[in-house]
Amino acid sequence: MPAYMIVTAAIHDRDKFVSGYGAAAAALIEKFGGQYLLRGPGAECLEGDFGDGASMVISKWPDRDAIKAFWNSPEYAEAKKLRDGLADVQVLVIDGPDLIPGSG
Repeated sequence: MPAYMIVTAAIHDRDKFVSGYGAAAAALIEKFGGQYLLRGPGAECLEGDFGDGASMVISKWPDRDAIKAFWNSPEYAEAKKLRDGLADVQVLVIDGPDLIPGSG
């Protein structure tokens, strides 16, 4: 069953974030079997207090174990250091089907 990683990031320095962490993380996501479904700034928060104006990234993975292999890898531990002080991040994982019936 595929799994999805949903990341919301309030980025304080977009140029440094994208050129450092963003580039490193993107290469590792591909290496560990993930693929981006959506990437973009300007999220609108309709409820709660996290996410208004933030960037949102949704990636699809073969399964939850693939996400955990990426997340717990020494390579990602190094890449994650590149975002220190540059963003406030929330990361969620959810299992799901390829498509929800009736969604397209």
